[in-house]
Amino acid sequence: MLFLVAALLLMGVVMGAVAHAPLAFSAIAAVVIAVWLGVFALRERHGRRRHTAAG
Repeated sequence: MLFLVAALLLMGVVMGAVAHAPLAFSAIAAVVIAVWLGVFALRERHGRRRHTAAG
């Protein structure tokens, strides 16, 4: 429960910072985060397939 409260508090701080940032900066940050999550998802998917095939 404490983790949830801390996560919501952090999200509020980040959303407040984004509200004051220029639109171009927010868009670039969103693209960078999306690419990072996409690469992470591909690496996880590839790692799980290779691990299950070898196991």
